[in-house]
Amino acid sequence: MSASSNNSAAPAQIPKSIKFLFGGGAGMAATVFVQPLDLVKNRMQLSGVGGQAREHKTSFHAVKSILKNEGLFGMYTGLSAGLLRQATYTTTRLGIYTTLFDMFSKDGKPPGFFGKALMGVTAGGIGAFVGTPAEVALIRMTSDGRLPIDQRRGYKNVIDALARIVKEEGVLTLWRGCIPTVGRAMVVNAAQLASYSQAKQFLIGTGYFSENLFLHFCASMISGLVTTAASMPVDIAKTRIQSMKTINGVPEYSGAIDVLAKTIRSEGFFSLWKGFTPYYARLGPHTVLTFIFLEQMNKFYKVYVLKDKNATGGL
Repeated sequence: MSASSNNSAAPAQIPKSIKFLFGGGAGMAATVFVQPLDLVKNRMQLSGVGGQAREHKTSFHAVKSILKNEGLFGMYTGLSAGLLRQATYTTTRLGIYTTLFDMFSKDGKPPGFFGKALMGVTAGGIGAFVGTPAEVALIRMTSDGRLPIDQRRGYKNVIDALARIVKEEGVLTLWRGCIPTVGRAMVVNAAQLASYSQAKQFLIGTGYFSENLFLHFCASMISGLVTTAASMPVDIAKTRIQSMKTINGVPEYSGAIDVLAKTIRSEGFFSLWKGFTPYYARLGPHTVLTFIFLEQMNKFYKVYVLKDKNATGGL
């Protein structure tokens, strides 16, 4: 059957395998730009752990300290883990989300907000489980530089990190903090994916926006702000659990609730949003870049492969 007859019957769809590929590729491309912000965010969230004095009072102080002690390339510590995380987590979550989005779109009309949120929760939870090993490696690699030299793990790259974790601590350690990681991902994706799609619809509805990069940018920044506020407490619990050490057979924390309780007790309630600036500074641009890359990849495929000259990105 010809492409023209296909188009007259129903718009051709991007294959599921390509959706997954584009999802991971978009996340990995965005990570190259925002890895330093992820590093600063993790250092800020771990500052003051164990009752110690806070190492970094502001994000700018953290950046200055990293540059001074670890050099310019120190800002990209853990990049290999960040890329693997995107290759696993983002490939899965965006691939599943875009597949569900197309599945539940009827006659060109997208699903409602709560439908998008439910799809985001589903995609995020599955993606987080798949991506947890890379997440554990990322947290450890980005936090290593804050430790005294004799306490550093000194992973060479993400493959070395994963291999040593399995050898030294057992394979199940790769899924340490899996529950808060999945919980965070469900919150993030419900907020991020649903608010992005909803923000796009709202902005287009104002009559001042059309389907272009500026629309994607504005929708992404709105989505990033909503997602940051909603997910930071869960993210702090996840970060501290995955970074913790076991001393004399006793872990620092028994679970996510224990992390939150101890953090509030020793550092105050608003410390649950510690590192808000680098978190949003990282999540905002990462959201922007991921969705821009994804939209453009989808549009390119539809226009040049499926021969749909009126195609849009599709989220």
